[in-house]
This record gives sequence, C-alpha cells and structure tokens, in this order.
Amino acid sequence: MEDSVFRDRVDAGQQLGARLKEFAGQEFAQDEAVLVLALPRGGVPVGFEVAAALHAPLDVFVVRKLGAPGHEELAMGAIASGGVRVTNDEVLRAMRVTPMQMEETAAKELQELERREQEYRGDRAPLAVKGRTIVLVDDGLATGYTMRAAVAALRQMSPKRIVIAVPVAARSTCEELESEADAVLCLYTPFEFVAVGQWYGNFAQTSDDEVRELLERAASRAETGHETSCEGRGEDRRRER
Repeated sequence: MEDSVFRDRVDAGQQLGARLKEFAGQEFAQDEAVLVLALPRGGVPVGFEVAAALHAPLDVFVVRKLGAPGHEELAMGAIASGGVRVTNDEVLRAMRVTPMQMEETAAKELQELERREQEYRGDRAPLAVKGRTIVLVDDGLATGYTMRAAVAALRQMSPKRIVIAVPVAARSTCEELESEADAVLCLYTPFEFVAVGQWYGNFAQTSDDEVRELLERAASRAETGHETSCEGRGEDRRRER
C-alpha cells in the first residue's frame, strides 16, 4: 500500500472507534462497564476518540520494560500501572539475572512509571479495572511486546474481559495476540509491515502535555456528558498536520 491509511492519530482513533461501535453492539452487554485504557504516549490521542465513540471513560495504562543488566534492549519483564510486574523467565535464566539485579531494575522503572503517571494524571486516582471490560488501545503494533506486557499485567487486576484495539498492526503480531486477549480488533494488518509510522500521513511524537490535556478533557467529558473530539483543539490539530 503506497498511500498512508490514516491522516493522523485523530483520524485513526475515529476510524477505530467507528468499528468498535459495531463490535461493541455485538460483543459488549449493555450492563457492562467499559473502560478505555490507552498506552502512552501515542495511544492516547487514538484512545480519546475511541472513548468518545463508546461513551466510555479514558485512562492511561503505563508499561515500562525491565531491561536485562548490560543488555537493556532485551526485556526480562515489565512493570505496569498499579505496580503489577510480569517477568520473562526464559530471559532471566539465560542472562543469569540475580534477584538483586531484578529488584534494582524494577525499583528504577517503578520510579519512572510513577513519575509519568503523576505527570499525566495529576491528583486523579486511576480508574478501577476489576470487573470491567477493558478496551486496550495503542496507535499501532510492531512486535507487540508492550501490549503483551500490558495484557499480562491487567490480568492480575481481575478485569471481566480485555479487548485489544489498534488501527494497524503487523499481521503476525495481531494473530499472536488473539491467544492472549479475549478479543482483538486490528483495522489494518498489511502483509508488508516495516513500522507503525509508515501507515500515518502525520506520525509526529505525542508530547506529555498533549497526553495530560487529553486525559483532562476526557475526565471533564465523563463528568458533563459532553462529547468532543481532538479535532476541536486548534493548537494540537496544527501540530498533527
């Protein structure tokens, strides 16, 4: 496919939200409490539009990779919102990671995770996950490791179901995730997949300020019931273009 599929993350979120509305009508019982969780930073503009389409609240779910000592690019696990930790036992054995090394790495990443949550959420408490249907959103999936870690962490928080929803993903990654989540919706799964950004006309980095603003807008929307779109933000729309 030569042309980009999505104009920007707002467009991607609106397309994904439209498809999820159909999906929700078939799969979500009317009495279920649906919660949209977005992986920051790029997943938040997408998640904002998805939450608007589903008339659902929005929150972030921060995941930090735990890099193996001396080989930080190799994930020996991950730590996620709520302090939930998942580990890759195969990597731990192969790299002979000691318990002390694991604890030191986890403590450092937990500190960064908490800093980001404070930066994004401020004084607002995380929204409850237990017993809810979680729609887990990102702007796209290549290897899908972060999404896998998020699903594994969320499982420990006892949601009713986990639905992964992304605008675009590598076909193999999307297929592999079907065995880990209760449902997976990938709008586009191109055969030739190099990077997520190739399917966007504008894939500019999402800033911490944008994440914070969108979460504030989503919280206000939930309180007032007034539905808005990212497209109403003049400054951010100029940035996206």
